[in-house]
Amino acid sequence: MILYISIFIFGALIGSFLNVCIYRLPQGLSIVTPSSRCTSCGAPIKFYDNIPILSYMILMGKCRACKSKLSIRYPVIELLNAVLYVVALNRFGAGSPAVLLIYFIFISALIVIFFIDFDHQIIPDSITLPGIPLAVVLGSAILPDPFSRNELLGIKSSVIGFLAGGGSFYLIAVMGKAILKKEAMGGGDIKMMAMVGGLLGWKGVILTTFMGSFLGSVIGVSLIILKGREWGARIPFGPYLTAGAIVSLFWGQEVFHMWLRYLHAG
Repeated sequence: MILYISIFIFGALIGSFLNVCIYRLPQGLSIVTPSSRCTSCGAPIKFYDNIPILSYMILMGKCRACKSKLSIRYPVIELLNAVLYVVALNRFGAGSPAVLLIYFIFISALIVIFFIDFDHQIIPDSITLPGIPLAVVLGSAILPDPFSRNELLGIKSSVIGFLAGGGSFYLIAVMGKAILKKEAMGGGDIKMMAMVGGLLGWKGVILTTFMGSFLGSVIGVSLIILKGREWGARIPFGPYLTAGAIVSLFWGQEVFHMWLRYLHAG
């Protein structure tokens, strides 16, 4: 229990840093300096006002200096990262600490991608470009196969996953532009899926794509019906793909076996 609480606190602390990344990366600002400050008045945030989740509650969601309202997103991201770290510990804690740390970094990267793409419809190269070679190296060398936890992913599955993720989405982008006469897939999505494929293998690419497409379709149609959004309106795909990647990482094996049982029953 102490370990789970410690990981939760660690995840919340990293979640506070993710808020900085989500705000600054799209603007090309340093994520190291200056220290955190209010986005309304620019006042530096004291360390006792920067305690993840708790400080927001103590301050009742307002800046101590100017009393402007702080976004509820800050504690939500801290809580989300903390909870996902705990889930990762529960799923992979019995294995190598190095594997668990890699998955922590992967989860946090996906959270940053989710919110930046949601806000700005971009996926930062600063995450995906170094992430691609690292994903292939780590996937080839030490990471387990999410769809068969007793086996390593291995170089073959990792490289095929990298090629399948990046290649299939590149093909969709080229064909979509040729058919629709407009950009159908952003370059950020292509690079992100190459990274996901390197870490999760080709099965992870398939499940991530399926889950992302399913969630995107359901939510997209819901927005059209409920909010009158026009058909063909540009919707960022990254948030749905990140959700699909999380499902693939944590429950890929179960979902894959469920699918096989469905096919067998049919």
